[in-house]
Amino acid sequence: MSTEKSEKSSPIKYFVSGGFGGICTVVSGHPLDTIKVRLQTMPTPKNGVQPLYKGTWDCATKTVKNEGFTGLYKGMGVPIAGIAPIFAISFFGFGLGKRLQQIDNDKPLTLPQLFFAGAFSGVFTTTLATPGERIKCLLQIQQGSGTPQKYSGPVDVVKKLYKEGGLRSIYKGTAATLLRDVPASGMYFMTYEWIQRVFTPPGGSVKDVGFLVTIFAGGMAGIANWMIGMPADVLKSRLQTAPEGTYPKGMRDVFKVLIRQEGVTALYKGIVPVLLRAFPANAACFIGFEASMKFLNTIAPNL
Repeated sequence: MSTEKSEKSSPIKYFVSGGFGGICTVVSGHPLDTIKVRLQTMPTPKNGVQPLYKGTWDCATKTVKNEGFTGLYKGMGVPIAGIAPIFAISFFGFGLGKRLQQIDNDKPLTLPQLFFAGAFSGVFTTTLATPGERIKCLLQIQQGSGTPQKYSGPVDVVKKLYKEGGLRSIYKGTAATLLRDVPASGMYFMTYEWIQRVFTPPGGSVKDVGFLVTIFAGGMAGIANWMIGMPADVLKSRLQTAPEGTYPKGMRDVFKVLIRQEGVTALYKGIVPVLLRAFPANAACFIGFEASMKFLNTIAPNL
């Protein structure tokens, strides 16, 4: 079953299944997301001083040692609560982007058209994703139980951010999120559909591809997404977790400081846990999506 087929048969099922796929993504990938954010936002060590984390494994082991296994799931409540509508809207936006370009229903869209449709979906999700990312990152960078905790949870983050700077503070990092999600979403959906087409049996349709193809296509879509979106994600994480006034001109200041102090390679800081997470998390997303569609088609074929 392809995403295009599902969306045409029932927008409601498409929306619901996209949301379920998003929940599968969070549950399977949040620990590595926490490691990614901590690597991205750890302070630059002074000369002769060891960095807070030497790499992905060191960050993981220190987090578990100091905070327990649950430390890897810090901030997960926010994406769990927000990811269903975000993914649902993302999948809906992708379907709408395809429809706007579809002239002949019997002629498949080109890869550039699929990329545009995916990028279009990124615009849809930014409004919901930005505050959720801000809250999540602030909770994720809080260290072990022996360290004073500024925030007790997601609701406390929202209250304090609103008190400090109103809605503008809650939506800090919107431009960076948009810069990340628009091209990354384009690459994400284009890659998934392209791989499905590659493995479609001659004379058949994408609904004929097997379970393993869904896993591979979903996983590779996640990797493609992050290879494009990682630099903007680094800038976003630093901007959203920095104290107010640190970067007066926003993302431009973050970029200048990062390049001057750490070089271009810092734009891919945290890439190891991201790529380790990307394949299984996004494979889980599309498995969840396809399974949900199959279930809904069984219990409500006329919906």
